[in-house]
Amino acid sequence: MSDPFLQKLAEILEVPEVKSSDELKALPQWDSLAVLSVIAMLDATYGVNLRAADFATVQSAGDLWKLVESQKRS
Repeated sequence: MSDPFLQKLAEILEVPEVKSSDELKALPQWDSLAVLSVIAMLDATYGVNLRAADFATVQSAGDLWKLVESQKRS
């Protein structure tokens, strides 16, 4: 797990901390705007282009990082 990734997620969600085990959909801040912000951050920071539909299978912050890692390799 990448700490800078979790820090960026926390900034977007405006929370003090995000752990890899945190269920994103359980966070009150996780809404469509947050998803769009995360998509923009992933594109700018990691060169990964995701769509909102790609988040359907993502449960936790760790799941999201695994998705990012898989997209970085392809």
